[in-house]
Amino acid sequence: MRKSIVFDKATPDVFYCPIDKPTSFEKMLVRSRPLKKLCEFDGRRLPEDYKSDCYNDVDESEYACKEKKRIMMRKVSEEAEQADTAGESSNMHNSL
Repeated sequence: MRKSIVFDKATPDVFYCPIDKPTSFEKMLVRSRPLKKLCEFDGRRLPEDYKSDCYNDVDESEYACKEKKRIMMRKVSEEAEQADTAGESSNMHNSL
């Protein structure tokens, strides 16, 4: 259950989490949320008036915070790789 945060590279600005208690991954109803909402409180206690984004606050769990770090590191790495590739392509055109 705690690992029901889903990230898809095809939609890099959102994550998916269950709305109701999942009975299986095949039948899980999920909601998309902006990536900034994942681990929004950095593992700290949730405010009393907090309205949960996901079932059982799975998006605020220790696992969710670790997952966000992993996702962000991968995004930064991929963006840097794309910038390098674009720079190399530009340099190739300039040398012709």
